Amino acid sequence: MSDHLRDLPVAVIGAGPVGLAAAAHLHERELPFTLLETGNGPGAAVAQWRHVRLFSPWRYDVDPAAARLLRDAGWVEPDPATLPTGAQLVDEYLQPLADLPALKPNIRYRTRVTAVTRLGMDRLRTAGREEAPLLLRLDSGADLLARAVVDASGSWATPNVLGGSGIPAHGEAEAGPFLEPALPDVLGADRERFAGRHALVVGAGHSAANTLLALAELAGLVEGTRVTWAIRAGDPGRSYGGETADALPARGALGSRLREHVEAGRIALVTGFAVHRLRPAADGRVEVSDGTRTLAVHRIVAATGFRPDHSLGAELRLDLDPVLGSTRALAPLIDPNQHSCGTVPPHGVDELAHPEPGYYAIGVKSYGRAPTFLMATGYEQARSVVAALAGDWPAARDVRLELPETGVCGGGPATVGTVGADGCDTPGSGPAGTGPVVVGPYRPVGGDGPTTAG
Repeated sequence: MSDHLRDLPVAVIGAGPVGLAAAAHLHERELPFTLLETGNGPGAAVAQWRHVRLFSPWRYDVDPAAARLLRDAGWVEPDPATLPTGAQLVDEYLQPLADLPALKPNIRYRTRVTAVTRLGMDRLRTAGREEAPLLLRLDSGADLLARAVVDASGSWATPNVLGGSGIPAHGEAEAGPFLEPALPDVLGADRERFAGRHALVVGAGHSAANTLLALAELAGLVEGTRVTWAIRAGDPGRSYGGETADALPARGALGSRLREHVEAGRIALVTGFAVHRLRPAADGRVEVSDGTRTLAVHRIVAATGFRPDHSLGAELRLDLDPVLGSTRALAPLIDPNQHSCGTVPPHGVDELAHPEPGYYAIGVKSYGRAPTFLMATGYEQARSVVAALAGDWPAARDVRLELPETGVCGGGPATVGTVGADGCDTPGSGPAGTGPVVVGPYRPVGGDGPTTAG
């Protein structure tokens, strides 16, 4: 790397859990960095589901490098066995981390990155490409030059549509006033929109389960509250997950409680339902049709997952899997048709690399549309990528993961789901079990330098 690049900072996009983890590792490696965050503070996306309790305990929710920095500053670590809410994740971990003197001066809030490219060239030009700085265009109109970009911007801002064919259903835009995003605060701030009304939840992942359980509780408190759950699959078994066989008891309990409500009739389940058309009705409800059946409801919660927005790097040379939208090398390791979050193999910088030198998407964005992500996976991605940026390739390739099994076995296609509170949301195939899967070290075949996907 030339001296003029070495003197530039690494630009990190997004001050969520994984972006801040990358910043902590960059500080430990004594690499200059600038962290750019759209929101007013750290964990802006997490703050939108503050009311939700994670199903993974603190032991999986804290990055090791971040913990080292916090402990040095006198931080009292939470009980590793307890389950934090989104609010606690922000208030007790992300905010103290972002406020550390080692990180705070390098974080810029209320700053949106609108594009990433190479200084003086588009993606067609090859000559001199590796020696040209990466250029980040900001919403202020200013440009920032960087030696590398670590994109941890996530996918919360780009939810999937309701339409069952991957495009908006007929009338979906017109039905906007009836739609709720994933994880509304049903029992708190958003209660009035659901109390005494009929709500439809579309989706089969843990975000859907959380909302359904809250609605069922509301129905027991407020007369006239009704709950309907629509999934594309013909059977809800995969949505119930590992239940008692799940290594994370809280995650397994979601499925068990959901099953109980469905079997008791407190939640009306509609299977094989792919949304085709939405049409506002004269009585103040909205009609939702799959082309054969029609449901008339007051509110629709779209818990149908998220997708990455790669338009940010339209002028970069990205090698994206045509199905998932992850890197091509990572796709078979995270495919929800083959894996649950607990069976994803270890992966790091080699699987995350693009043909564009110095650009890495990490965290949930790196998984594309695959809902098999866990924060612990993102933390190991951050460690591996930063080690590579520091030139420590043995450490970058010594990738180790300890992931809790879902307790789910059996194959078949994944149902539509959503990446929820801390990620993994659609159970996939894999061995049943009750303990964590410890995998690693993993060293891909190759030389000592960087490799690209493809």
